[in-house]
Amino acid sequence: MKFFIFLTFFISFTCLSQETCSRIATINYQKVLVDAGSNKKGEGLRFYLEKDPISKKLIDQYQAENKPTIFSASASTAGSVLVLAGLLQTNKSEGIQNNNTLIYGGSILIALSYLSSKTMKFSSEGLLDQAVKQYNKRNSPKIYFSPFINDSGGSNLGLGLQQEF
Repeated sequence: MKFFIFLTFFISFTCLSQETCSRIATINYQKVLVDAGSNKKGEGLRFYLEKDPISKKLIDQYQAENKPTIFSASASTAGSVLVLAGLLQTNKSEGIQNNNTLIYGGSILIALSYLSSKTMKFSSEGLLDQAVKQYNKRNSPKIYFSPFINDSGGSNLGLGLQQEF
């Protein structure tokens, strides 16, 4: 039963992580891919945004805030080690070394790390939106892109996860 929960937990994170390369902006009636990969978010707009110094500063700040942090990497690693230790433990000890405590504690640590990193990344999307707005004020061709609006014109809820209904 524990293995099934463990497997379901990690499969759900893999399914949610495939939204990276799907953002598209329209520039001069052409579709431009905004994200060049998971580490290069917003890189597709850099060619245009570098023309404006304020936009360039904002896109640099946006990309700096989207880099992985030591906190999220270490918290995820520690959580994975706790879950693995809980699954591999065979004795019936009491207290903090109880296998259920290790599994639940590790799962909570992984979930908190994931949610905090997704929330920080979502909040930094405002910088990309500001960069595009600053560029559009003073330059042409205009960039038609907003990280907060989906294709149907409605806003997505940003609590670390985005889902359309």
